[in-house]
Amino acid sequence: MSPAKAHLLRMTAAQRSKESGSGAHVNASGYALMLHKLAGDKRRLKQIQSLSRKIDAKREMLPDYAPWISGALSAQGGGQDEVLMTVMVWMIDTGNFTDALPIVRYAIKHKLFLPDQYQRTLACLVVEEMADTAMNGRALGEVIDVAGLQEIAEITQAEDMPDQVKAKLFKAIAYGLSEQDKPAAVDYFQQALALHDKCGVKKDLEKLQREIKNMAAEK
Repeated sequence: MSPAKAHLLRMTAAQRSKESGSGAHVNASGYALMLHKLAGDKRRLKQIQSLSRKIDAKREMLPDYAPWISGALSAQGGGQDEVLMTVMVWMIDTGNFTDALPIVRYAIKHKLFLPDQYQRTLACLVVEEMADTAMNGRALGEVIDVAGLQEIAEITQAEDMPDQVKAKLFKAIAYGLSEQDKPAAVDYFQQALALHDKCGVKKDLEKLQREIKNMAAEK
């Protein structure tokens, strides 16, 4: 993408954010072009059956949306934006929590809605998808982004969601901390268990507690 086109997208997104928030639609044509691109990318994703290949495809697509996201966030207009919200979900799907979190914070602040195809509230989807992505990555040997998960826990602390979903988040944080900070991991495991007694952490919690006890006995 040329610098000129990237600049135009940033300006268009910023204007769209402010106008949509005020109810105006002066910049509808620029937004329509982005929706058209998004629809094309969605069609491409639907043709891919492999989940891992879908994630790879999303990772390839995301840079094209970077100027739009930058413009929308810089304007802080609070206007509803299907492009912004969809890209946020794709970032989470690809494990890019660093870039997703500013969008999440912005979306919750301005009470934005997810596109119709997502059947959950914003906070519920973000928490569950981030926790699932972290745990799926762990199963593949990837390091859990504890800082990102803790930040999303802070951002969504006051948001309503099923206890089972929040338990997933605490469980993922606990596993991420289990090597570097065992006492903190125990605390998160216990919080997860208190919210959902069938979240699957009892054995690992007991194992961690034994390890801490043995370490204390050796001192």
